[in-house]
Amino acid sequence: MTPPYQPGPDALIAPVFDREALRPKLAELTVELPTMTPEDLAPMYALLDDQERDADNVRDALSTLLMDVFRLHESRIAFGLLYELNGPHLVQQVASRLRRYQSRADARDVLQEVFFNIHRYPHRFNSEREDAFRVWSSMIVRNTVLKHLRSRSRGRGEVAIDDLPEPTEENVRSPLGDVVEAESVEECNRVYVTYLHLYMHFFGQLSDRERRAITLVEVEDMNYRQAAADLGIKLENLKMVIFRARRKIHRSMRRVFDGLSPDLRPARSPKPRHEKYKSSSVPSHSLGTTDRTGPILGEVKP
Repeated sequence: MTPPYQPGPDALIAPVFDREALRPKLAELTVELPTMTPEDLAPMYALLDDQERDADNVRDALSTLLMDVFRLHESRIAFGLLYELNGPHLVQQVASRLRRYQSRADARDVLQEVFFNIHRYPHRFNSEREDAFRVWSSMIVRNTVLKHLRSRSRGRGEVAIDDLPEPTEENVRSPLGDVVEAESVEECNRVYVTYLHLYMHFFGQLSDRERRAITLVEVEDMNYRQAAADLGIKLENLKMVIFRARRKIHRSMRRVFDGLSPDLRPARSPKPRHEKYKSSSVPSHSLGTTDRTGPILGEVKP
């Protein structure tokens, strides 16, 4: 698609609507578009010849026909005539909306965005009504102005020098600021001590191996491989030990902050492997005995 036609600022000064001056400009469409014949221009000439229509009515109907030509053929001449016919009154609409929102933006800059949107979205135009272009362009003006104001409100626009605040020294401290900062530091220290107290409390309820694993990794700054060698366990087992230990502490602290019981009991140290095998070798019928010579609990004497 060809770039939009952009005449000089003089085109925004509303000229006297000269019907006869438009005829040769319309005739140039047949030169630019070989598929367009003089018969295709007949409805446009008929509008210019209709003396019962006022200038605004002719402009609206002619603009609708020109916009339809631009929609179908992307004609530069048609778009230029649209700018020439509608630029003066559209810039007044833009300026009126900017004043309503107390904006200092240049109405002509916003008008360029309006015609850019007209040039970009011709497929959305519907030429069923004679005043279709006037209604459609007014809607584009409204949306473009609102979008322009939103972009400026997000900090992308320029700020007038009268709106800038007085410069202040960065190192100057106010009494109120000192009080607020002191209270913030005190509150942060109190919260930190509470977290540290709870962490140490639940850390002490972990098993010896869990406490040793966390100490090696988080305090002594060992990597996982070195810590696993120190504990004499596999690397995968160490990762699981640390993960479960951290999860126990985190869950217990979260339950305390939620007003619930921590639900973390002191962990029991795992039995040595030789004791585990020894206990598993004891016959099932001897479980529950007090000593080797005493009677079996639950045994019925003869």
